[in-house]
Amino acid sequence: MPLHHTLNNARKILELSGRSDVKLFAGSDRPLRQVLVTAEHVHGETGLDGPDLPDPTYPVQTQSGVDFIIETLRTIDDVTLVTLGPLTDVAKAFQQAPDVVSRVREVVMMLGAWRELGNVTPTAEFNAYVDPDAVDIVLNSGAPLTLLPLDATHKVLSTQDRLQVLRDMGNTAGPQAAIMLKASERFDIQKFGWAGAPLHDPCTIAYLLKPDLFTGRAVNVSVETQSTLTLGMTVVDWFKATDRPANVNFIHDAEAVGFYNLLFERLRRLP
Repeated sequence: MPLHHTLNNARKILELSGRSDVKLFAGSDRPLRQVLVTAEHVHGETGLDGPDLPDPTYPVQTQSGVDFIIETLRTIDDVTLVTLGPLTDVAKAFQQAPDVVSRVREVVMMLGAWRELGNVTPTAEFNAYVDPDAVDIVLNSGAPLTLLPLDATHKVLSTQDRLQVLRDMGNTAGPQAAIMLKASERFDIQKFGWAGAPLHDPCTIAYLLKPDLFTGRAVNVSVETQSTLTLGMTVVDWFKATDRPANVNFIHDAEAVGFYNLLFERLRRLP
């Protein structure tokens, strides 16, 4: 989505969840080198079609997201970065302030694919495709990396039974989450023929809260930055066909029942 939509959506979700303690910073509005690609065909015109949420009053900080990352890593120890979209801001921070790379505890990314191939092109997952140059910088940064690709996120489908649990949750956040997921599932159900849509981004936080729900392997992952045919493809050296050292904890499986139990438990805490 264009930046103005993602900011507005983030403001709405923070207000819905009652998290006035969380500061919001604007990230980059375009990739490092590529022309911006957006996904209105998947998530709707605004990126948050479905729920009728009020216009937000939540403020956006004046400091840029890149500067916030740099400042935070320089002043706070043991920081984990969690990325739910293209890696542009993290790559910029690593380029502008190389000293912060060694201070990162871990970068946990929802990005890429191996056996699941691609969801925006035949070979590329959306977040990697939008800014493959940024992915290349992060993959070669030397920071500890965990990657949750489509191979894992496609295992956690929001079936109709699971959506009903959200509708019956008894608070505001649960039913609104069900509306969001119902609005966005059309693309995945039509494209893949599944019983529901996968929940990609929450896998990152679920991994941090309950890593035993996921199965991973240390491998080398590279990204294609040049080819027009396979741009953004994440190349996973699963069987060590090259001598490239492992640079990623590549999560290839997820336990769906435990994932949704964790999600429901956390959503019940919200207003």
